Amino acid sequence: MAASGSLDSPRQRTLGGVYAFSAYLLWGFLPLYFVLLAPTGPFELVAWRIVLSLVFCALLLTVMRSWPRLIAIMRQPRLLGLTALAGLLIYVNWQVFIIGALSDHVIETSLGYFINPIATVLLAVLVLRERLRVTQWVAIGIAAAAVLVIIVGYGSVPWIALTLAASFSVYGLVKKRVGPSVDAVSGLTLESLWLVPIAAVILTVVGTTTGFTLGTSGPTHAVLLSLAGVVTAVPLLFFAAGARRATLTTIGLLQFVAPILQFLTGWLVLQEPMPLERWIGFGLVWVALIVLTVDSVVHARRVRAAQP
Repeated sequence: MAASGSLDSPRQRTLGGVYAFSAYLLWGFLPLYFVLLAPTGPFELVAWRIVLSLVFCALLLTVMRSWPRLIAIMRQPRLLGLTALAGLLIYVNWQVFIIGALSDHVIETSLGYFINPIATVLLAVLVLRERLRVTQWVAIGIAAAAVLVIIVGYGSVPWIALTLAASFSVYGLVKKRVGPSVDAVSGLTLESLWLVPIAAVILTVVGTTTGFTLGTSGPTHAVLLSLAGVVTAVPLLFFAAGARRATLTTIGLLQFVAPILQFLTGWLVLQEPMPLERWIGFGLVWVALIVLTVDSVVHARRVRAAQP
């Protein structure tokens, strides 16, 4: 059976949904994993995450015998430049996310990923010059009102949420420009490789100031921290496998699994406060997402119905 045909079959689409759901499920529980890594600070943690992700990807490339594919990508300056940009964006995203998770702002990190689909739509207007439907503009307006409510209620800008939404939406745009020319493992390998100098600087500073926590906080902590590369790469690979098989509508609906789990983790498990202003702000965001999701589903059905 041809590869393209197999990926278009109902069974493969269902399997793609399972892969995508698995990715978002793992991402949803990431805050708990990072909390378990105390006393490792956010900067040391990101540095180890970069280094160990690169090591894990190198092992995958060896097992899959994919080194020639990576070398071919490295001979294309345009792709190298895009992977470098993607690496910087994902570094910002990782760093801010871990700062939020380790500073009792898990609920705010979930807000960032709730806002992300709306930020992606807005980016399509600003960068790709796409024309939005009326309902999409309504969703953006409601989301903007939600952010204003949170700012007024708290007296401060939710910079963690806004940075996460901005960095991941732009990262998605860059990955779209890269397209299928770079597979998931090669892409993560190159993105991690570009970030090694940043990781080296961080580890040097940490080593000469507070000292490393890896290997000094007990065997359980050492094992958990050593798995940072696996924890980073596995959901990304699941997502890549899912995105190739599942429909865009399925991916769009499943993307809310991660922020819902992060929100519940922050609220119910970590007992972060949810005053009235935050409930109103989140409520408005959820209304905006419902409007955006319904519009996407209806539009997709109309496009399919119009096809011969």
